Amino acid sequence: MKRFTTLLFLFVLAFGMLVACAEDTDGQAGSGDDSSGGAITLYSPETPDLTKELAEKYEELYGEKVNVHYAGTNVLVNQMMAEKENPQADVWYGGGGILPFESAVDRGIITQYIPESAKDWEVVENGIKMKHEDGYYVGTELFVLGFSYNTELVSEEEAPKTWEDLLDPKWEGKIQFPNPAASGTATLMVLSYMMQHGEEEGWEYFKQLASHANSVPDSGSAPTKAVAMGEAHIAVGFDFMAYELQANGETVDFIVPDKTPILVNPATLVEGGPNPEGGKKFMDFLLEEEAQQILADWYHIPINPEVESKTPLNVENLKDNAVDLDIDWVNENYDRIRNEWNSKTN
Repeated sequence: MKRFTTLLFLFVLAFGMLVACAEDTDGQAGSGDDSSGGAITLYSPETPDLTKELAEKYEELYGEKVNVHYAGTNVLVNQMMAEKENPQADVWYGGGGILPFESAVDRGIITQYIPESAKDWEVVENGIKMKHEDGYYVGTELFVLGFSYNTELVSEEEAPKTWEDLLDPKWEGKIQFPNPAASGTATLMVLSYMMQHGEEEGWEYFKQLASHANSVPDSGSAPTKAVAMGEAHIAVGFDFMAYELQANGETVDFIVPDKTPILVNPATLVEGGPNPEGGKKFMDFLLEEEAQQILADWYHIPINPEVESKTPLNVENLKDNAVDLDIDWVNENYDRIRNEWNSKTN
């Protein structure tokens, strides 16, 4: 009897330990399983090291995992379209400005959310659209389209100051700009000029500009890198591309043209994402000082007035250069203009 009692005790003890181990294993798996809703999935075309830094800062502050999925803007949009029935992302951040976000509104892949800190913003401030009028995206930083130049090959005085200056014969064979058929950066350049001058004058302008270029790469950042390497004197691109290279010791500087597109780079909540509350918290975070400082450290222009830009550019000194963009016209003509680029300029 004593032996039976001992065996029964050992059996109960062993069974209890197995249950405890199983519960412990399940608990650990639940805490690390990204599909449980605890993790936040971020889709972004921005520099991978930048988005990684943002994710790590959020994890440090809030103790919630952020998984970053990097790809080009068009790739991400196509992926979100393919995932509409089973969305995998919670937040989409960045895309070279507002144009991809504007076109995404009618595609049913993003939904409405504006962080509390941006609720009182005007939709358009100083000629710059800061957020979507129906709350489908909010700006996190500013991008300026302009001219990079190699300071060893071009002086500040002779550098172009307007878009028309690029047609000066002295720049023939010395300019690069991205391919508007492939790059959103360049599409913005084309659409902006046509909105101001009309399509007929616009196509004539770009036909001349294309004849001045020694290369028209598909990548939006490639022309600025070519300037840094001395392969071009002048490049069309965004401001941060030049200032980041400058900070790394390259002989590059940047000119803000007299009238040019100045856009917010937005973030948005993905429709039907697996962790909407986490997505909202991450969007809130992007406007907080900690995240804005990271953007500033990467030479982006922060939108939070408490954070100082590390470049000569800020919201206040850019307002007179901002050109008014007719977003409805952009949405109606974006794909057509891109598709017509090669036939109209060759």
